[in-house]
Amino acid sequence: MIARLATALSAAAAALLLSGCAALFTPPQTAALQASPPPDLPARAERTEVPFFPQTRDHCGPAALATALADIGLPADPDRLADAVFLPSRNGSLQLEMLGGARRQGAVATRLPRELQAVLREVAAGHAVVVLQNLGLELIPRWHYAVVVGYDIAAHEIILRSGTTQRETLPLRTFEYTWARGGRWAVAVLPPDRLPATATEADAQDAAIGFERAAPPARAALAYRTLLARWPDNLLAGIGLGNTLNAAGDATGARAAFETVANRHDSAVAWINLARLRLDAGDRVGAQAAAERAVKRTEAAEPAWRDAARATRAATEEQH
Repeated sequence: MIARLATALSAAAAALLLSGCAALFTPPQTAALQASPPPDLPARAERTEVPFFPQTRDHCGPAALATALADIGLPADPDRLADAVFLPSRNGSLQLEMLGGARRQGAVATRLPRELQAVLREVAAGHAVVVLQNLGLELIPRWHYAVVVGYDIAAHEIILRSGTTQRETLPLRTFEYTWARGGRWAVAVLPPDRLPATATEADAQDAAIGFERAAPPARAALAYRTLLARWPDNLLAGIGLGNTLNAAGDATGARAAFETVANRHDSAVAWINLARLRLDAGDRVGAQAAAERAVKRTEAAEPAWRDAARATRAATEEQH
């Protein structure tokens, strides 16, 4: 009886939190959005074409991921994805498994800012957004993945593909409560030639690096090109582009990428790689010039690469 009573009380508390109490208080981001809707954000949007995969027991993660993948035309089999992202010991899927699962299927999974407005802007931009909610209490969590596909600011509603419901509408305030208890975790799952509308440079960089670990080199290179189109001064993306082009067998493209990074950032790594690629191409004079720049840079600012720079310079001076 005690156990039954505790279970009943927990269920009642969760229901109260998602209904009566939520009606009394509006969380801050929802309140700000309703008080002053951004003029450049459409008042409503809904992507009715987003596919739906109803979840089976405890498989909301694979179902949500399949929904996002199918939306961009990639293979989406919830049962197969469950083998990759579902952890039986946790009765669910961790965020890292969700990110890795998307990348192994050919998508770049990018964390979004922890802002309700960012989620809505992604939907308005034509992107489905995978979110993590806690539908229980902080002390008794009930984790759940869903996909945001629409919203209506005037009606104070958000629209999701969720669980076994193809079109679930929630009050914005209720969604924010459950999303905030899930850490405000939201991800856009996109092909490597597209970026989320609201992604920060740091999150886009992390996503591209993560994608490189799972993708063929040519596809990873495309992700770096896409990132550089928005943030041309990103050093790691420039290095990543050179490395992935070289791994894909495009030595000419790799040399051009490293030359751009070397000149833009005076990067020791870029000078070293450029010297080696020039040497491989038979351009000894160009290789020596790049190696000298690498040594000079390590002596001035990047001592960790000093030995590699000197070894590269020595290789360019060897007689054949």
